[in-house]
Amino acid sequence: MVFDRPKRPTPPQQSSTSRPNPATQSAATPKKKIITTGGGGRGDGGRGGSDGRNAGNQGNNELPPSPWLGETPTPDSSASFVEYLRWMRSPDSPYKDPTKVQILQLAEENADYRDRLTQLTNRTKLIAGEGNTFQVKCLWRIRVGGHRGPESILLPAFDALGMPYIPASTLRGVARTQAIRELMEQEGLSWKRAEESVARQYFGYLDSKKGEERSGKVVFLDAYPLPQQSGKGGGLAVDMANNIWSWDAAGRELLYSPNPNPFYSLSESTFLIGVRSASNGDADTLKRVKHWLSRGLQSGIGSQVNTGYGSLVQAGQKALEGEFFSLNFTLEGQLIHGRQKFTQWNWNDRRNEWQMRGNPDAEVRPVAFKSMLRYWFRAFALGVLPSKEVQRLEGQLFGAITPQQVRGWVTVRIADGRIVQREARPNTQGKSDPCGEQSGRLVLACSSAVAPNQRREVEALFKHLTWMMFHLGGLGQGARRPCYSRKSRERAPWWRGSTLIPDTNDAFWKLPEDVSGFQKLFQQRLQKFYEALGKVAERSVNPRQLLEAGRVSRDRWTEAVDANCRIMVCAGNENFGKPYALATLHNNELKVRNQRGQVDYDGNLCGQVQGGVKPSPVWIADLDEYQVVTIFGAAQDPRKHYVQTLRNGAQDFADIFPWN
Repeated sequence: MVFDRPKRPTPPQQSSTSRPNPATQSAATPKKKIITTGGGGRGDGGRGGSDGRNAGNQGNNELPPSPWLGETPTPDSSASFVEYLRWMRSPDSPYKDPTKVQILQLAEENADYRDRLTQLTNRTKLIAGEGNTFQVKCLWRIRVGGHRGPESILLPAFDALGMPYIPASTLRGVARTQAIRELMEQEGLSWKRAEESVARQYFGYLDSKKGEERSGKVVFLDAYPLPQQSGKGGGLAVDMANNIWSWDAAGRELLYSPNPNPFYSLSESTFLIGVRSASNGDADTLKRVKHWLSRGLQSGIGSQVNTGYGSLVQAGQKALEGEFFSLNFTLEGQLIHGRQKFTQWNWNDRRNEWQMRGNPDAEVRPVAFKSMLRYWFRAFALGVLPSKEVQRLEGQLFGAITPQQVRGWVTVRIADGRIVQREARPNTQGKSDPCGEQSGRLVLACSSAVAPNQRREVEALFKHLTWMMFHLGGLGQGARRPCYSRKSRERAPWWRGSTLIPDTNDAFWKLPEDVSGFQKLFQQRLQKFYEALGKVAERSVNPRQLLEAGRVSRDRWTEAVDANCRIMVCAGNENFGKPYALATLHNNELKVRNQRGQVDYDGNLCGQVQGGVKPSPVWIADLDEYQVVTIFGAAQDPRKHYVQTLRNGAQDFADIFPWN
């Protein structure tokens, strides 16, 4: 990712030999040396621009931009990450985004909280007493708290000295909520009646006339990461959120606008939980509350619990209750990435500005699977339901901020996620490297928000939706193209695209060897999806009476499987290592001349970056014997022309969608 922002005008008297530093130049602030590194550098040295010229940080009269660092921050390594945030100064600088990445990474890498966390966890053991503590490990990441720092950076909860932790009030709320849910399930009580009952008996009920019911019978202690299992920083790690798709204000159209935002969460931390009986408690009460707390932590706490965050389990404990689907997978290609690591500032002579080209950090992220399931659900639903209804269902199933949902119906987690092979190096030696590879086990479960009478329909919907996701495209970077090699070229990256592979011998995932067989199988899976969708939506859904989700023209389409969409399966000859459907997409016959008069890919077919980001309307999945191709807005050229070209040159071809 290149963080480019409009540059400030250069005064006439300045030249390229005296490079301006608009971010730090100020009449009141003298120039001071700043930190220019905060992470590992790129294998290619970090190209400064498309012309390949890169002066790096050597030989420059001016220092790289740093809108927030007026001077070098040199806090002690035991200082909290909060200490670094106060060095931020100029949020209106064009260089603020890459500098945010730089300073967050500095705080993460320099953190050494081991002494303080050791003191805090020892204190918990002493206060709780023998046998009243237990350890829980975060399966992936966790973010508890709603703190916002400068530039609205999301921060994990931290105590008075800036140590990350789980507040005692949060633990109490987790146990209380779990107790209410279990009582409702066991005795059929309403939430209000169950809440009053557990409050009177265990957690304290201020409106009670009985003094012994007003105070809680169990004391909860703040929970801190164990430094021995969680690392020097207690698991503190830079994270990233990227809201790519959003509904417009009217709820009729989808807007595409990638917006990566770095923030902090805790990664794979192990917490020490401490509880003890209050003066009016007893051993049985403590045991029951510990049971509720343990189960509640297992279900997930904090934000984004439906996306793999916040699940805390004890050793040997089952990772997820309510599981209805699991599948081992392998992902090959450009991989799923989290945050972009800071590399270094480089001067771009052509653009006359500083740049920082981040180094993507590969990570198996459950949020990537949830986002892709959400994407394909929305695409298929828009072809048969009004957009307002799709937006409502999307929020109900996956969770939403607008309209606000307490919790989505389905939880997505990844078990045993790992990086088998990192991406090829971005230099000439990378030509001989294998493609990147990630693996893990995808786990879907129903959350407590789904009604029992709708659980079967929800499970059927997601089972078939997941099957289609695996056979329509990939995940992460390059998801719209299958993984293919570019070793015949002289420019990295040497591998492009993404191929998602189910690792199972289950008959449900067995594919036919021929095109016509796959056509029938896909249509069967799609029919089952629509049937489940109709039951969840509680309305009639007819996939043979398709809607038009939006207007279609040469440069406009909606990413919806509607009346203007085509899904097909085809087989043909490969070309330069590319499967038939991809080789046809990149055929010179479908290229156009750009503004410079050069022959280039058509942005209305292959997507574009220059002149405004536009995702490609074409998805291609390579299933070895054949490819599955999804084309949005296929009623108009150039997509219509691509459909015809595929059909004419294929050795075998069949339409999957729409039905005849």
